[in-house]
Amino acid sequence: MRKINLTYTLLAVLALFIVSCNGGEKKPENKTTKTEEAPQGKGQSAVKDDVSEANVLQVAESLDDFKTLVVAVKAAGVEDALVNAGPLTVFAPVNSAFDKLPEGTVETLLKPENKGKLAFILINHVAPSNYPIKQLKKEAKKGRKLYMASGKYLVVENKDDGIYVGGTKILKSVKVSNGWIHVIGDVLVPAE
Repeated sequence: MRKINLTYTLLAVLALFIVSCNGGEKKPENKTTKTEEAPQGKGQSAVKDDVSEANVLQVAESLDDFKTLVVAVKAAGVEDALVNAGPLTVFAPVNSAFDKLPEGTVETLLKPENKGKLAFILINHVAPSNYPIKQLKKEAKKGRKLYMASGKYLVVENKDDGIYVGGTKILKSVKVSNGWIHVIGDVLVPAE
């Protein structure tokens, strides 16, 4: 008898659970429901947010030193790589870093037919992890390489005059809402 009472009790609880999850109401059939349309854009980068702390792309767009980088990011269509929740670390080359490339390189990479190559170069500057300077020093001490979103690895070195990643010195670091920006003076072109 106890087993039967326990079974009925469990069935009653299960029935209440099902009814409460369903809200006790049936959805009307053959009626269309109104849904919000997503903003037209490329993804997370299309979302406008003037309230939250700035992400990597928003900071880069706000500073003149990254004008070339921002133009390249938009031409390659990799904006979402810089605005996702993260954490991520971006090694951001300043305008003068692009000037160091052989003449005509930037112009050639910005052409639509080179979009994939440009995207590959740019995501080679993004590490899908949180690397403040303190962590980079630890990685250098352990002799580890950083895994980049391109699938390549960059060597981290702690030299007398600072931290180097991929052979270029980190000039400055900025904490942003979705990770870190480490300002660098060279473009990190991956060996193919």
